[in-house]
Amino acid sequence: MTPNLTPELEKEVGIVLSRPILKERKKNLIPLVDYIQKNHNHNKTVHLNFICTHNSRRSQFSQVWAYTAAAYYGVKANCFSGGVEVTSFNERAVSSLRRSGFIITSQGTENPIYQISYGEGASPITIFSKKFDAPENQCDAFAAVMTCGDAEENCPFIPGTEMRIPLIYKDPKAFDDTELENEKYHECSLEIASELFYVFRKACN
Repeated sequence: MTPNLTPELEKEVGIVLSRPILKERKKNLIPLVDYIQKNHNHNKTVHLNFICTHNSRRSQFSQVWAYTAAAYYGVKANCFSGGVEVTSFNERAVSSLRRSGFIITSQGTENPIYQISYGEGASPITIFSKKFDAPENQCDAFAAVMTCGDAEENCPFIPGTEMRIPLIYKDPKAFDDTELENEKYHECSLEIASELFYVFRKACN
C-alpha cells in the first residue's frame, strides 16, 4: 500500500520514478538490491547505515530517501546514517528536503535534532549528525553503504556490518553560497532518491 505522501512529495516522487539510472550505476546498485531482497524475502527487517565523513549531506539524504522508498514499496527497514566526525545536518540539505515536500521540525541549534516525515500521520524519523557507531545506530547486523569516497577510505573496519557497499555521490558542498546552490542540492537529492527507489523496487520483484 502506497504511503500517504504530502502533495508536494508525491509530485517529487513522480519525478524520481521517471529518472533513468545509468547502466554503470545499476551495476553498482546490485549488491544493495541483493541485500535488501534477501532480507525482504525472508520477512526480515532490513538494516541500512549510510555513512559519509561528516554525516551532514549525502548520508542524510540517503537515510531520508531510503526510509521513504522502503515505506513506498512496503519493505520493513530501519535506515540509519552516520559519519567519521560529528558536525550537523547541513541546513542547505534540510531546506532542499523541505522544498521536496517533507514535513520537518527541529530542536536545538549546535547540532539540531530533526524529525522528518513523508506525510501526515506517518511516524517521523529522527535525524542529527553522529558517528556511524553511535548508540542510535546500533543493531545486530546491517549493510554499511558508503556514500563518499573519503569515508570509504578512512573507515577500514565497521563493526556489525554484514555487507559493505560503496555508493559514492558528488558532494553538493562545492556549490555552497553560489547561484547554483539550490539546484545542485536538489540534483544530489534526486540522484540519491532515484537510485534508492530503483533499489527497493528491484528488491521487491
